[in-house]
Amino acid sequence: MIGLDSVTFVTASSTNLGDEIYGGSASRVALVTGGGKGIGRGIAERLVSAGHRVAATYRSGEVPPGVLGVRCDVTDPEQVEAAFREVEAELGPVDILVANAGITRDTLMMRMSDADWDAVIATNLTGAFRVARRAARPMIKKRFGRILFISSVVGLLGSAGQVNYAASKSGLVGLARSLARELGSRGVTANVVAPGFIETDMTAELGEELTTKYEAQIPLGRLGQVDDVASAIAFLASDGAGYITGALIPVDGGLGMGH
Repeated sequence: MIGLDSVTFVTASSTNLGDEIYGGSASRVALVTGGGKGIGRGIAERLVSAGHRVAATYRSGEVPPGVLGVRCDVTDPEQVEAAFREVEAELGPVDILVANAGITRDTLMMRMSDADWDAVIATNLTGAFRVARRAARPMIKKRFGRILFISSVVGLLGSAGQVNYAASKSGLVGLARSLARELGSRGVTANVVAPGFIETDMTAELGEELTTKYEAQIPLGRLGQVDDVASAIAFLASDGAGYITGALIPVDGGLGMGH
């Protein structure tokens, strides 16, 4: 964990990203769950570059420079509450929430234990619900908020050996669209970004043969980059995306078209 005195924030005026890209967004407080590595870390970095004051929860890895790190397991309600209190004390109420924390416990359904199912649902779906519920309270009072869920193309297409993961990621769509209807009149949007195969440490373990096979199925002919996902999040978090809610934005190179 790092304190506010050791965080150097980047203002929007000091970036080269431009108001046009981010809809002229004001500097706001953003919280990214699972921001210690992979996609979550990249999102945190991008939101800092957009001029926001950013905090990130993590269980492993470390948050990027300029980000307030808060240790938190989203499956534990007390840790979630403590994390929000820390962010609020250091940075202020959360304006932008990116519910990214997730795990996998892959195996075929006939071999999947109750523990495998429960762990994935608890982190990926229930954890997302829990942080969204906590973030929504001050957003409603402020009449502004951006709630963003990181789903997956697997949640739309399905994947053998990932029934728990696919179910959890599909559930985020229903969660977001219900919240969009509940919170829209208070100026709070809820949207979903569904990445496809993104180059991370996890995909690096697939091996060249399997990676080549996946690339052949993707219309753009390549794996995505973390910044592809972070760019979509940065836009949806911006003031310019204020009339977008209940949307599912695929960032998958066309892999999931039609779903």
